[in-house]
Amino acid sequence: MTVRTAPTHAVGAERLRAVRGMLDDAFDGDFSDEDWDHALGGVHAWIEDGRGVVAHGSVVMRRVRYRGRSYRVGYVEGVAVRADRRRKGLGGAVMAELERVIDGTYPFGALSASDEGAALYRARGWEVWGGRIQVLGPDGVVDLPEGAGSTFLRPAAGGVLPAPAAPLVFDWRDGDVL
Repeated sequence: MTVRTAPTHAVGAERLRAVRGMLDDAFDGDFSDEDWDHALGGVHAWIEDGRGVVAHGSVVMRRVRYRGRSYRVGYVEGVAVRADRRRKGLGGAVMAELERVIDGTYPFGALSASDEGAALYRARGWEVWGGRIQVLGPDGVVDLPEGAGSTFLRPAAGGVLPAPAAPLVFDWRDGDVL
């Protein structure tokens, strides 16, 4: 199967509707409008078969502050594989394309993984962030203890990851901030 990539504006309205439908199904209806909004505006990678979109993921730019410096990072969103095609390497193929985008564009990648998805990211060399997670919210910096253990980082090609000696402070967004 071929992994296709395109920025959001070039994916097309009909295919975006198909991606959203597959994500709604793959997440058993637990994929909100905010989750969908988070997956837009970057680069999408997807695979199709005769029944439509079978796998998808996107990488979007987010700002992360670390030790007083703001970094542009590639944040992975909306990764899922249709239920009837899971455990066949399709998620890994989509991630390989997203990692290629991260390698060429950002100093490192970040994502928030479900328990079910964490094994995929670990197997691909993503590392669990061992430090504190915060968000720069409308009322200032807020600790996100729920981000501990589910936030993964990956250095871009030849890059180095931040050390967990200081917190990562993510930019604010509606819905789930991670």
